[in-house]
Amino acid sequence: MKPIILIPARMASTRLPGKPLADIDGVPMIVRVWRRAVAAQVGPVVVAAAEREIAQAVEQAGGRAVLTAPDLPSGSDRIFAALNAVDRGFEHDVVVNLQGDLPIVDPFVIRACLDALAATGADIGTAAAESDDDADADNPNVTKAVVTWDVGGTRGNAHYFTRARAPWGKGPVYVHVGIYAYTREALARFVAMQPSPLEKREKLEQLRALEAGMKIGVAKVDAVPLSVDTQADLEKARAAVAREKA
Repeated sequence: MKPIILIPARMASTRLPGKPLADIDGVPMIVRVWRRAVAAQVGPVVVAAAEREIAQAVEQAGGRAVLTAPDLPSGSDRIFAALNAVDRGFEHDVVVNLQGDLPIVDPFVIRACLDALAATGADIGTAAAESDDDADADNPNVTKAVVTWDVGGTRGNAHYFTRARAPWGKGPVYVHVGIYAYTREALARFVAMQPSPLEKREKLEQLRALEAGMKIGVAKVDAVPLSVDTQADLEKARAAVAREKA
């Protein structure tokens, strides 16, 4: 495998406008995500920016960014556009889609998604963590992964993703970590497809892949990284960084 990490970022967030440049202890959030991606040491890292100010922030920090059309429909479309811009020679055969709102993500989680891709022979690799909060099971804002784990219980194959409680009955609930490692062929196939019925119903992009018969491998990780979607999340991220410095 020769992976490349691409980080889609745009200023037009509904709940937290301008969040890529949100200040976290003097550093824009997108720069913190870029640093975490570099620390994973799996390949080059490029930010796929919808706006020039995002690209400038990354470049001023010593990173690489590429401008993409601001009206692309999804992060997957954004990274595919960026991939075609920065790797026209097809040097990289695996593409990691790392969300630009994960400023304290553990680099291990990024590597785990790549491991899931390789170990399961899947089209897409991702991750999930066992929930320690009973409320997650019925929270529609928390995406649950339904996975058959291997004998060691560290990797498995995804059967479904849902906002509802799943699977039914007693037992652990696994929360999906929204980081994806695609084979290059899988990414090209994915973005060429129209949104699928279950994807539109659940508002979960990964269901498009499952409905098309694509295989998604899952790595079990210890915790779901904080995703910054609201001002409250941003304050949590700031507090976490402050604790790291203490």
